[in-house]
Amino acid sequence: MSAIAIKNNQQIPVSSIPLVDYHNFLIFNTSLLKLEENHCVNYFGIPKNNTIQLFCCVANDNNQNILISSSIIDKDKPYPSFSEQHVAFEKFEREIHENFGINYTNHPWLKPVRYAYDRQNKSNTITNYPFFKIDSEELHEVGVGPIHAGIIEPGHFRFLCNGEQILHLEIQLGYQHRGIEKLFLNKKRLVERNTLAENIAGDSVIGHTTAFVNLWESLCKFEPSDDILLSRIIALELERIAVHTGDLSGMCTDIAYQLGSSVFGRLRTPIINFFQQWCGNRLGKSLVRVGNNNFPFTNELRTKLIAVLDKFEPDFDEMCKETFHAPTVLGRLEKTGIITNQLGKEIGLVGMAARMTNINRDIRSSHPFGYYTSLAHQPILKEHGDVQSRGQIRREEVKQSINYIRNLLNNIPLKQKEVTTNLQLTPSSFAISLIEGWRGEICHCAITDEKGELIHYKIKDPSFHNWLAVAMSVRNNEISDFPIGNKSFDLSYCGHDL
Repeated sequence: MSAIAIKNNQQIPVSSIPLVDYHNFLIFNTSLLKLEENHCVNYFGIPKNNTIQLFCCVANDNNQNILISSSIIDKDKPYPSFSEQHVAFEKFEREIHENFGINYTNHPWLKPVRYAYDRQNKSNTITNYPFFKIDSEELHEVGVGPIHAGIIEPGHFRFLCNGEQILHLEIQLGYQHRGIEKLFLNKKRLVERNTLAENIAGDSVIGHTTAFVNLWESLCKFEPSDDILLSRIIALELERIAVHTGDLSGMCTDIAYQLGSSVFGRLRTPIINFFQQWCGNRLGKSLVRVGNNNFPFTNELRTKLIAVLDKFEPDFDEMCKETFHAPTVLGRLEKTGIITNQLGKEIGLVGMAARMTNINRDIRSSHPFGYYTSLAHQPILKEHGDVQSRGQIRREEVKQSINYIRNLLNNIPLKQKEVTTNLQLTPSSFAISLIEGWRGEICHCAITDEKGELIHYKIKDPSFHNWLAVAMSVRNNEISDFPIGNKSFDLSYCGHDL
């Protein structure tokens, strides 16, 4: 047996994960990705003396299984890379190389990823990053960032251009590596860890926190009550509505469509203001907690939310009609920033970025939890892979989320009486949690030791998969189209850097 099959939010003994030699480990996992229904949701290493234990997690979107396999390698020996077989592994292996110095003999792009303070090679710094170059008198380089206008996070974009045409873009991140994963081990109080989860990415508070609490509860063998599950699903879909609407505003801003910029920006406000009424924070911080529901969703909140949605929806519909029928808007969105279906599969795209290329990848349908199991979610797919497709998905997912919330509000369960529950982690265990955030697939993994203490916590934001798509999508576009192309993905710097 090369792997063990588990379900989303399932806890298993670490000892039950098969250990195989690296050669078979490589063949097994790269072979899995030859099938479209499989994709790597996480791949990471843990140091053990002079060896590294590798864990690879590959999800099958047809049968709801996640295949977990493992191999122990000598950190001082060279190894062939997964990435040479399938480029979707490239960033996972670059991180393993950066952290532990594993020498991959045939990796196509073995460059630094995050610049962790305890990285293996401290001489690799942001200032000496080896950008790809082309020697030519006809070409020129354009550098953007890491400091940007407004409040955008730091990241550097290096363009190789022929006049206005982009030939190549390389994106350098890692400017704000906060060591979040190590902090999960260093902080011992549950409330501290819950707060850390809320701050992984500020635009995905509910998504990352829900992944954390689902993971923790599975490690504690705690079954959340219906009122807890309902609150989490409503919050996830409200976060999707808020950010998608705000992104439509940002996309309109980047093409100088002032009406859409203003109206979509205004429409985002009542949604996040509802979070403020619900839990006291417009981003939803403090709302999602392990084993408890400090802010139960009441019938009074139900009445307020229905009023918010009733007022929001007609204005949203009207603004979408104006935006997506305006010739000047369509002229900037259509056939701009294209990613093909084949390229999306090779990169291993997730979330909205996958669905814009007709890749059916959505955790709400493929690996559902809680109320999603009864919603019969149907992912919204587009075929053209351009900025227009990404805008249309946002529009249609907002409408879909509104319908889901309205249906969920028909039956509000009463808050269960609080019961003193043992929230201690199960010793010597492994668990994985997948969440479909508004941006795409969030994955949290945890491993405990024989005393029930965390010894490893691994986080993957969907941006980790999708930044390469931004670089590929701008090729042969004009450099003036980069802002709208970048915003249409709206990937996270801090979610990538951690």
